[in-house]
Amino acid sequence: MVRIRLKKFGTKKRPYYRIVVQDARKPRDGTTIEEIGLYHPIEAEEKQISFDAERVRYWLSVGAQPSDTVRKILNKKNAAQ
Repeated sequence: MVRIRLKKFGTKKRPYYRIVVQDARKPRDGTTIEEIGLYHPIEAEEKQISFDAERVRYWLSVGAQPSDTVRKILNKKNAAQ
């Protein structure tokens, strides 16, 4: 199964994440199919989330399942727009 989930980068106490499309059997920081966005939890509110909405819609339409955290992030961004 293909999932839309977070891939962790950054240093200790300064994390940032990429929103990626990845096989569910791969490890969190393993190889990805496509990187579709960024999530910086310690940035200013308006700079925290950025992603390609068209690609997210595409992957959801072909059956990719978002993780719980990614679902919350996407809903948060949609509510802000």
